[in-house]
Amino acid sequence: MKIVIAVASFASSISGIQRHGLNVARCLLSQPEISALHLVVAPWQRKFVEEASLAADARLSVHIAEIARGTLSRNLWYYRRLPKLAAQVHADVVHLSYPMPVDASAFRCPTVVTLHDLYPYEIPMNFGFPKCLLNRIALRQCLRNVNTIACVSDATHAQLTHYAPAAVWRKAVRIYNCVEPQPFLAAESPIPNWRGEPFLLGVAQHRRNKNLPLLLRTFDRLLRSGEIDPRTSLVIIGMSGPETAKIRRLAGSLGLERSIHFLEGLPEPELQWCYGRCEALVAPSSTEGFGLPVAEGMLAGCRIICSDIPAHREIGSGYCRFVALENNADSNAARFAAAIAGTLRGPRKKPTTLPKFSAPVIAKQYLRLYEELFESEQPAHDLRLTRPLSIGASERQSL
Repeated sequence: MKIVIAVASFASSISGIQRHGLNVARCLLSQPEISALHLVVAPWQRKFVEEASLAADARLSVHIAEIARGTLSRNLWYYRRLPKLAAQVHADVVHLSYPMPVDASAFRCPTVVTLHDLYPYEIPMNFGFPKCLLNRIALRQCLRNVNTIACVSDATHAQLTHYAPAAVWRKAVRIYNCVEPQPFLAAESPIPNWRGEPFLLGVAQHRRNKNLPLLLRTFDRLLRSGEIDPRTSLVIIGMSGPETAKIRRLAGSLGLERSIHFLEGLPEPELQWCYGRCEALVAPSSTEGFGLPVAEGMLAGCRIICSDIPAHREIGSGYCRFVALENNADSNAARFAAAIAGTLRGPRKKPTTLPKFSAPVIAKQYLRLYEELFESEQPAHDLRLTRPLSIGASERQSL
């Protein structure tokens, strides 16, 4: 079976979407049924593949998409050029690692998209106005035209059933992100001028749903109350985004510039170093599609304090300390601070196992999905949905 995985995006630093695409590629290459795997990345993303150590497999071909950084160029490439590439390599299935515009009639094979979240509907201010409307249009178009939607969690699948008509969510399946223990740690700290001081860790892009201002206020409260070592720093690992300026202004107003380290684009060994050395991982998100840092932190043996949301419960029930979010910033900071202080007084955690996220399990699930699509007697363009998707005017906004 020949598979195309399209990972190309605007990001020059590795993020969850790129890690997902690379992990799917790694899973599939463990299966003898895969005769060829074509991975498509943007020109500025070649380093991702090199660091992923995938190139040793002769079945892997890496394609560099001829796109510019702009949204229009990227959308047009997915709509016009990806079907041509799939035909050239005689693909049996094309897998988009995140939603992008799809010309279903141009594909000669089935298409799959990974759905990570419904942020354009759940939290539109992640994108700002009017960009959130464009994201909704692209999301609707993609979900309507692909053959299958692979949701990364039950939480994401539930959101899809809330926002989408039955014709869309009935073709969705749940296949978790692949998350496995990483044995390699960096020999040196990625934290500038680190000399063994304790630190709290947050792993999140600078977006509204990640609640990083709450994390900063919680950290400030802990320092001022003396509930943590005064030498403690806060390390936030994640791509810059719409909230970056606001977050940095808040750090300045709280006088925390010297106590907070903003890092992004860390290679896997440096990220794992941070998981292994932190006093605790804090994840205060208001909504998540999966919650990758929580799963990675569990595998690394982190103490974890996180918001009580469905995606976090799905991953960390029985392991994490959960904090319910309210509509009061001071109350949320106080309760997170109390939960962190209480957790730090307890023993360190031991690394756990998460077999349902393991490569062998995920690989088999994707392979089964691809085989079911490939064995269908219908042409790919006849498999797509024909029911129009519309924005509703009732209590919810539908896909």
